[in-house]
Amino acid sequence: MTERPDPAAWGLSAKLDRLPTGARNAVFRCGDLVLKSTRRSEAALRWLGPVHAAARKAGFTVPEPVPTRAGLLIADGWTAERFLNGRLAKPAELAGLAPRIATFHRYALRLPPRPGVPGLLALPQTGRGGDVDLSAMPRPLAGALRRAFAAVQRAEQGVVHGDLNAGNVIMAEPGPALIDWDESRRDALFLDQAALGRPVPRKAARAALAWEIACCWQLEPQRARRLARGFIRSAGSAPIP
Repeated sequence: MTERPDPAAWGLSAKLDRLPTGARNAVFRCGDLVLKSTRRSEAALRWLGPVHAAARKAGFTVPEPVPTRAGLLIADGWTAERFLNGRLAKPAELAGLAPRIATFHRYALRLPPRPGVPGLLALPQTGRGGDVDLSAMPRPLAGALRRAFAAVQRAEQGVVHGDLNAGNVIMAEPGPALIDWDESRRDALFLDQAALGRPVPRKAARAALAWEIACCWQLEPQRARRLARGFIRSAGSAPIP
């Protein structure tokens, strides 16, 4: 991936303005487009087409992906989508999205797994995939994470947004918009429910925390280790240094 996107790939010549983001991806504004770094494959981005359609059917606005001049969704590790006007949601507003998220889950229930992005339900067997590699973690922690994932194998599955937080919800004029579908995949539905503050069983809450640790271990190491210290203690294992 290049350090900065090349607007010419989308036929643009406007200047790039870097936008504030989280720790995992870089984001630039270029005219009416948002250019984002991505670790996903072309197939993984194409998979989002019917997922976004399900979200729109459920009443959400979703950013429209913009292909390059070559007809691809990725150029040197960057992808583009239409800029959405609106304000970021407040954390207290997330709970109000629960009915629409449940509707989205129903519409996307039978969609296939995302290429190269397995969910937590696959990790007890595979140990790696997407942003997760349990073999890169201390063995006591990796073992505790595997046990947390194994404890929820019978959870209801479907397509999840995977990163529901106030920073990924824009209150736009047509209605709430969901952005940043980078973590979307087929997985346990309780992950989205827990993110909205809905009550979930204790094992599900623990598995959701385990997933966050696993995803952040290489991309956001400080946060992952902070979360892991409390997680591993509750598992009765040695603390993580």
